[in-house]
Amino acid sequence: MALLDDVIDASGGMARWNSLNRFTLHLSVGGSLLSTAGHASEFKDVTAEGTIRTQSVRFTGITGGAYSGSFQPDAVTIESLDGEVLRTWRSPSLTFRELSSPALADELQLVFFCGAAIWNYLTNPFLLAHQDVMVEELPPWREGTETWRRLRARFPSHIVTLAPEQIFYFDESALQRRTDHELFGMKIAHSSWAHDSFGGIVVPTLRRIQTLRPDGTVIAKPVLMDVEIFDAVFE
Repeated sequence: MALLDDVIDASGGMARWNSLNRFTLHLSVGGSLLSTAGHASEFKDVTAEGTIRTQSVRFTGITGGAYSGSFQPDAVTIESLDGEVLRTWRSPSLTFRELSSPALADELQLVFFCGAAIWNYLTNPFLLAHQDVMVEELPPWREGTETWRRLRARFPSHIVTLAPEQIFYFDESALQRRTDHELFGMKIAHSSWAHDSFGGIVVPTLRRIQTLRPDGTVIAKPVLMDVEIFDAVFE
């Protein structure tokens, strides 16, 4: 597909991506989804280490630097900084899509939510080329004075995502600028900007989740989730 090829090339190219195995991020996550659940500072100034080929993310420094949290599709854990497992949630993906946002008050569910979100953020748009992901191009979208091209993606059940069907928007430079899907009964948009290159992989360093109007335009407030990536290393 021509658009997907352009998007992957703009993000660093499949050859470079296929040469990598791991990522390490220094980031902060905030927003009303966390603050209303009592975790306004839970993911401020944390390190996220993950694998590219399989869904795995470990957060170090959550809860004010006191704990770590590990996300995998079949288990989520809360651990001490020296690796002692304090709490475990088995088979979380079986129930994640039935959760409501207040359920994020549980730290295990919060780690699962943030782990799934960050892993998908870092692996898209390359993940869209996965053989089990169904992708089709949609009519363009007019965003102010720009024309953004769009892809609809349907993800298989064995890839944990925030929604099984999502619409991706790409600007005139073929960089990802927005992703729409349903979450907790709401129609939402992930806006992304401030792209930077880390080891040849182009990543949007700022992301923001907001709700959508029926006409597809973004509602400024509340900001459900804010992600700022300060640094990224790919290996």
